[in-house]
Amino acid sequence: MSESSGANANPDDAQRLLSSVGASVFSCRAGCGACCIAPSIARPYYGMPNGKKAGERCAHLDDHNRCALFGKPERPQFCADLRAEESMCGASEEEAMAILQRWERLTEPR
Repeated sequence: MSESSGANANPDDAQRLLSSVGASVFSCRAGCGACCIAPSIARPYYGMPNGKKAGERCAHLDDHNRCALFGKPERPQFCADLRAEESMCGASEEEAMAILQRWERLTEPR
């Protein structure tokens, strides 16, 4: 496998690689943005010096609900570690939002 920079990473390349070995991966639903809205991010990050409150739209979510920081070093580690999967994304954008909002409520400090 050739070396590539994270800044040039393409999620479709990962899908093709997994498909070539018979594995499957749940793909991010284009235009969903639920994972960029529902969860809170406690730590400050590029463009959001106070972090992000649950339900607050990330400042880096574009008009098509795509991450403007994807593949860039400024992207928060929280976001880079997040992976689309059926248990989180459900069958629709609305279901993804409901799941993530529930997880946020279940994990908020008491």
